[in-house]
Amino acid sequence: MRPLQQFVAGVCILLVCTPLLFAQDGAKLYKQYCSVCHNQVSKRIPPRGTLQKMSARRILRAMDAGLMMSVAAPLRRTEREAIANFLGSPGEDAPLPPSAFCSERVPPVSTVPSASWMGWSPTSANTRFQPTKDAGLLAAQVPNLKLKWAFGFPGDITAFGAPTVRNGVLFVGSAAGIIHAMSAKTGCLYWTFQADGPVRSAPLITEGGGKLVILFGDLVGWFYALDAESGKPIWKRRIDEHEATRLTGSAAFHDGILFVPAASWEEPRAISPDYPCCTFRGSVTALRTSDGSVVWKTYLVEKPQKTGVTLKAPTFGPSGAAVWSAPTVDEKRSLLYIATGNNYSSPATSTSDAVVALQLGTGEIVWSQQVTPADMWNNSCRQSGPNCPATPGPDFDFGSSPLLATAEGRAILIAGQKSGVVYALDPDNKGKILWQTRVGKGGPLGGIEWGMSSDDKNVYAPVSDLVRKSGAAAATTTAGDAEIDPSAEGGGLTALRLIDGVKVWFVPGYPCSPPRQGCSPAQPAAPSSIPGAVFSGSIDGHIRAFSTQDGHLLWDFDTVRDYPTVNGVHARGGSLDGVGPAIVDGMLYVNSGYLPRFGGMAGNVLLAFSVGGK
Repeated sequence: MRPLQQFVAGVCILLVCTPLLFAQDGAKLYKQYCSVCHNQVSKRIPPRGTLQKMSARRILRAMDAGLMMSVAAPLRRTEREAIANFLGSPGEDAPLPPSAFCSERVPPVSTVPSASWMGWSPTSANTRFQPTKDAGLLAAQVPNLKLKWAFGFPGDITAFGAPTVRNGVLFVGSAAGIIHAMSAKTGCLYWTFQADGPVRSAPLITEGGGKLVILFGDLVGWFYALDAESGKPIWKRRIDEHEATRLTGSAAFHDGILFVPAASWEEPRAISPDYPCCTFRGSVTALRTSDGSVVWKTYLVEKPQKTGVTLKAPTFGPSGAAVWSAPTVDEKRSLLYIATGNNYSSPATSTSDAVVALQLGTGEIVWSQQVTPADMWNNSCRQSGPNCPATPGPDFDFGSSPLLATAEGRAILIAGQKSGVVYALDPDNKGKILWQTRVGKGGPLGGIEWGMSSDDKNVYAPVSDLVRKSGAAAATTTAGDAEIDPSAEGGGLTALRLIDGVKVWFVPGYPCSPPRQGCSPAQPAAPSSIPGAVFSGSIDGHIRAFSTQDGHLLWDFDTVRDYPTVNGVHARGGSLDGVGPAIVDGMLYVNSGYLPRFGGMAGNVLLAFSVGGK
């Protein structure tokens, strides 16, 4: 049986109307988008009566990051909220049982430095490399990793939060928008906090006023500061006034200042012929940790102007150049490096599909190195819609952070693109390209999607190259996506020599055996490494470890199964995408389950491994 997502995509797409720009009437919106499916009788689709027994928050979660994400992608957040409030009941979901919480409800956080995995990467260089001292794990021990505990996210079908660990306390967000503070050793909860939207970025932990503060953003554009001991809010700030703002990339930190990257939902919004495409501008905002006040804000494109009109809406540009990933801090040069996405509409800009250096103190653009000019694209291009630019680009944006590495005493910036090409740039010569090496075919869901890892010798680049079904058998969604082809090729992990980009070794993706719905050999998730071993997750649900010396397989764990959990929630593993594992103090943590608009296998579990499972 297909998941609800594919059923709705295949049966209902032709019956779904285009969005109203400012309608907030939940009854009208339900009738327009939902009634054609939920008012009929089907074993695959919950009827309206069932939806009315759910909380509005749960229904909204299904549209934000659940089974209905494909259908809801073109809708504004206010329209989703109106539908959820019309259908659902007020109040929160059922709380977790007392047994899910630690006997001591205050986490043992400390301002004293300790072993940690802090934010997107253990250091602000974003290499996702953990040295032996903090990893507490040797490559020789990796084959003995066993599951120690599992934690289930209730009601979710996607587990995409990036874990942060410090002093034995793990902080992780969820598709439900809940930040969990838990014991890294046992998985019991200290406290939870409800954000306004889903949280996939890794929380940061910094010291402020003699105490530790947790800092993170959500997928509806809000950024938060919480007291690490209690989970109580300290401050909260909207990062950008644009309605479609979402914060996917983790923030970076330096000298009391946060650097928050901003991306958006506007690409799928543009599929509607009624949508005035496009006005979102990618940006980085510098905030004071103490109170969230703005130090500076830098947009990556100029303010959009009206450029024309389609049959149903005006058009605007320039737009896009979203920043999907965590910025990289270079203290020595007082620079902040970011990688940008494509433009959504014309005219094209020189800062899209680029690595950009900003001055740390002011946000001034010091240099920009573009690798794919004129990449103008949005979701309407998949259906040749009116909002697609006249000469659409290949959608080769950067979704991963630049890595600041050192090779033979020389600083090198490494950037992996969806084109399937890895670039090395010279930070001392305005980002001049030192070398470039192709590691994959590339495409809208191809190449390097969410990240790479590097040590002092190599950079490790996993490739997605995910393939969708084609032809009459392929179900599509309102966002223009199609089901994953489980029999297709894809995936693979390549080690490149840092100094010159020469391929050291290559391991192809593992085929789905047997092929099954939502499975693919694609490896879009960010990898993580320790001395001697690199870990890479796959859409097929496996987390694997490979020798950094020659790529031979050290460890393989299939996460697609049901789990008894420490919090008593039914949990199952699925596809691995987005964030990679965090490795600290002898433990490895990875989320399993990824079923947004691109297919994949649903899941809702955080898994913790240790040597021997002890």
